[in-house]
Amino acid sequence: MTSPTTGSSQGTQARVRVCAVLVDNGRVCLIRRQRPAGLQLSFPGGLAEDGEDPSDTLRRELLEELGLDLAVLPDPPQLRFVQDQETVRPGETTPFRRRHLVFTAHLPTVLHRAVARTEQDDPDQAPVVWLPVADAAGLHLYPAIGPALARAAQPDTTTGGPLLLPAMTAASYQWR
Repeated sequence: MTSPTTGSSQGTQARVRVCAVLVDNGRVCLIRRQRPAGLQLSFPGGLAEDGEDPSDTLRRELLEELGLDLAVLPDPPQLRFVQDQETVRPGETTPFRRRHLVFTAHLPTVLHRAVARTEQDDPDQAPVVWLPVADAAGLHLYPAIGPALARAAQPDTTTGGPLLLPAMTAASYQWR
């Protein structure tokens, strides 16, 4: 058994990345990045700093990237999924490890309109796009939660804590 905020199931340390599935009217918010090997769509978020609470990381990252202040949401984001990653990036030989904590938040349309149209803390100003859940689920997502995306877009009615998704490995995920 592993904690959502420490290490991977193999017992090695993994950096924690916190991200959000932001939902409005059946669409999800993604950051569109053109990589050398193709298109990658990332859920907004970023790495937790040492000792930082995941909710605080999410608040900080969404404010930095999208200009979205989570304090104005009617309901706080909910931790829905945990996904471990152990892959190798192109040109590297050491394993790349992450533990993704995936939160969901349903935005009122007025807040959707207030979200930045480009990633604010990226010098490339990557576009922020809103795609229908069904369309996004089949695309190259980071983290790779496509099969669970429909569930993420629905309100959470469970009380058992976050769901552990299948790990991202070299066999299931290719860097772009």
